[in-house]
Amino acid sequence: MNPQIGSPAPDFTLPDENGDTISLTDLRGQQVVLYFYPKDDTPGCTIEACAIRDQFPKFQTRNAKVLGVSPDNSQSHLAFKQKYDLPFTLLADTEQAVAEAYGARGPRGVMRTTFVIDEKGHIQHIFEKVTPAEHAEELLQVIGE
Repeated sequence: MNPQIGSPAPDFTLPDENGDTISLTDLRGQQVVLYFYPKDDTPGCTIEACAIRDQFPKFQTRNAKVLGVSPDNSQSHLAFKQKYDLPFTLLADTEQAVAEAYGARGPRGVMRTTFVIDEKGHIQHIFEKVTPAEHAEELLQVIGE
């Protein structure tokens, strides 16, 4: 069953671009923007990541932790992050288990879906069928001041 607004966000632990593990439970006390995307360094995914990068100071002033999640491995994430100077964490969900837990996995792989998780670990907002170029602005409207 896919998570719903108001329900607890499924917990996870995944490696980031440096191979360090990140757990959702360790991020309690701040909003988390958990965005799923299909593949590093592809046109739509790059547009989405760079739009969030360009607005990143606004996410920081709102105490929101941004986590990008795709099936790519840590090395791919590191190259993507360095190429586009991305200031946020990228998580390697190589088995797509976290995407599956969040209902962000479809018949052709990971779907562009974003979850805003509140300070207590509950799902505050869900974006399905994200438009990459507009997504950073949509997120900032939801996470507020």
